[in-house]
Amino acid sequence: MIYFEDLEVGAESYFGSYAVTREEVVDFARKYDPQPFHLSDEAAAKTHFGRLSASGWHTCAMVMAVIARKVVDEEQAGLGSPGIDELRWLKPVYPGDTLHVRGEIVEKTPSGSKPEIGSFRTRTTVTNQDDVPVMTMVSIVLIRRRPDEA
Repeated sequence: MIYFEDLEVGAESYFGSYAVTREEVVDFARKYDPQPFHLSDEAAAKTHFGRLSASGWHTCAMVMAVIARKVVDEEQAGLGSPGIDELRWLKPVYPGDTLHVRGEIVEKTPSGSKPEIGSFRTRTTVTNQDDVPVMTMVSIVLIRRRPDEA
């Protein structure tokens, strides 16, 4: 189990990759972001996207899937997240892209009111198959402290 005390500021991790499919892009858009450039090549061709592109929120969901699988596999003592400090969609994500998700721990803080937990901030960078950054975010994560050190 990975606890708060095991984390080091500056540590970097590769979380994994995600292959973006046309079917998922359109399905997500139909359900959650039905803007024409997420649903149709013809509509997207009339925009700066040039072709069908994934919703930024879909990109976030794909990234979360990659991160969650890694955290579960590593058995991190995570307690969820109170939110995102910063989120930027830098470039469009297209069907056929492969997203690569990397993170760096930029800060860690023991809780002042709950000695059994701490938090850390991670700067996540998402690149496509050409190593071009497509999304960045800084997230806050709550995590248990090692029981004998809390």
